[in-house]
Amino acid sequence: MKLKNLAVSLILITGCAGSEQTSNSRNVGCDLGEVVQGRPLNIATTVAPITSIIANIAGGTSTSITGIVPEGTNSHTFEPKPSDAASLESADVIFINGLVLEEPTKDLAIANLKESANICELGTETLPESEYIYDFSFPKEGGKPNPHLWTNPPMAKQYAQVARDLLVRRDPVNAAIYEKNFVAFAVKIDALDQAIEIATATIPADQRKLLTYHDAYAYFAKNYGYTVVGAIQPSSFDEPTPKEIAALILQVKKLGVKAIFGSEVFPSPVLEQIGLESDVRYVDVLRDDDLIGKPGDKEHSWLGLMRFNFVTIVEALGGDASALKLIDVQDVVKDGAKYSQ
Repeated sequence: MKLKNLAVSLILITGCAGSEQTSNSRNVGCDLGEVVQGRPLNIATTVAPITSIIANIAGGTSTSITGIVPEGTNSHTFEPKPSDAASLESADVIFINGLVLEEPTKDLAIANLKESANICELGTETLPESEYIYDFSFPKEGGKPNPHLWTNPPMAKQYAQVARDLLVRRDPVNAAIYEKNFVAFAVKIDALDQAIEIATATIPADQRKLLTYHDAYAYFAKNYGYTVVGAIQPSSFDEPTPKEIAALILQVKKLGVKAIFGSEVFPSPVLEQIGLESDVRYVDVLRDDDLIGKPGDKEHSWLGLMRFNFVTIVEALGGDASALKLIDVQDVVKDGAKYSQ
């Protein structure tokens, strides 16, 4: 089958390409797609945390998993390469986050989706629209809710459950393996959840304030009793103006924020400036979709990423992260996914 380049398919307003894209749009849903028989299942994913979650459920089978969005890339602005169409066209199921995070990749997937395949939006499936969070980096008038559900462990567990149900239905031959992997993964997520509760309790309640560059922790904060007091990066992904920086410095001093959290993916001299001028610790290592280490490393997993971030947050806010440091972050099965670098 000839691959359709997304840029071309979007320009064409008549003919079979447009008709096929409209038809394939009907295949967006986690309860769609046909049973695959006689061969391994082919899976495509987007951001690395989702790839890792899927690998924990599908590992131990002959299933092929290919991540599309390179680690360390701004997933909000990522534009897939025309060559990514090959991975999307061969996929039986494509797991994306949804909540308007990966629209260019979703469009390319729809343009190349085979008739028997489906696209599963894990975040959209997990969270009702009435519970979407709009905030500093994601204002409601922009029409894009905060999509970072996977930084909240109970929601990540729901991602895994949705994935398990879909894989059991699409690939019933391996149903027992998917079920076993989910049970083991859920135990680890529950342990992480409990460790966060224990660690958070060691932080004085009035110090549980998050001022970040990119607001990737809104759902985490709501669940564990933190307050997101602001995000430096506006929805346009531009740097704040000098006037806005001056206002932020005054706000930091007024709120008594203990630490300012930067992003490894979004290095910002602005945050460092705010930290220096407000005499507040600046921590610039948080990650929202860039796993720790490299593929094959023990900590290169969703679990490893979450432990790293939460240990960083707790200790920067003056808490005790001992419970978190005891968490085993190794995947429940060997991760055989291909991560785009």
